[in-house]
Amino acid sequence: MPLLHISLQAGKPSAYRQAIFDSLYRALRDALDVPEDDRFMTITEHDPANFRYGKAFGIDRSDDLVYIQITVFNTRTAQQKKALFRRIAELLGENPGIRPEDVFVTVLEAAKENWSVGHGLAQFA
Repeated sequence: MPLLHISLQAGKPSAYRQAIFDSLYRALRDALDVPEDDRFMTITEHDPANFRYGKAFGIDRSDDLVYIQITVFNTRTAQQKKALFRRIAELLGENPGIRPEDVFVTVLEAAKENWSVGHGLAQFA
């Protein structure tokens, strides 16, 4: 049950944003074996004046940088997360053509009892 928040600079066409959604969903299915149709994602676009990045960690980023924040159950292994990072960079490189240097991913973990996915219930507690 991942929840994704994606941030990028404004101005990309709808097909580009859809390709991000599709590539991320595929990466989640491949690396974390999420259920079919488990697509809980948002994209937020920012004016260049409100979108910052640097060359920290020796990475030469560009204006095509995409921040991806993924919240998941706290049951994923380090190996699964590493596989996810690789698969995201690979698939976003294929479509919509984002360089690996411009893929910035964080994984936030939450205990299952901290989720309610509808009806005011704690479905996983």
